[in-house]
Amino acid sequence: SMLEMARQADRSAGISTLYRQGSAERTGLADGSCDLVAVGQAWHWFDAGAACDEIRRILRPGGRILVAYYDWLPLPGNVVRCTEELIERHNPAWRGGNLQGIHTGVFRDLGENGFTGLESFSYDEPAVYGHEAWRGRIRASAGVAATLDQPAVLAFDQDLRQMLQSRFPTDPMEVPHRVFALTARLARD
Repeated sequence: SMLEMARQADRSAGISTLYRQGSAERTGLADGSCDLVAVGQAWHWFDAGAACDEIRRILRPGGRILVAYYDWLPLPGNVVRCTEELIERHNPAWRGGNLQGIHTGVFRDLGENGFTGLESFSYDEPAVYGHEAWRGRIRASAGVAATLDQPAVLAFDQDLRQMLQSRFPTDPMEVPHRVFALTARLARD
């Protein structure tokens, strides 16, 4: 369904894109067929060694990889940290909170797997969410709907709604986020 939504967006924009379904570890693309591999919001889901093997295979010599993230930014007392604390109360097994949006493991993964010239940058950029949109974003997160049963998700969402109304009544609200990007190139043989 996501691919169909992308095709609809392309038609609306008057562009044409060839979409192929595959995994980072087995793309189905030809050897040396890419100048750039871009990964957004996903590196942490990959088997890094196998993904690097596949990326090295499909990149042309001197080709580049870009890994980028746009993560919410928990700061003491802000809506993000308070939301994370609520997730932690409802899901004590969740360990995804209080991160700072800098993905240091990607440096190791790429550096140890044949990529050179690593460069990164980050900057903070807020996102604007209405209360309903924030609740939807959080319900879809790994700490809530991905790991809690439906009654627990509903109980969490009710508590989040109450917290937003009482502690963060501005609607819409700015939610701090951090952009992080790392690029590297395939070493020439």
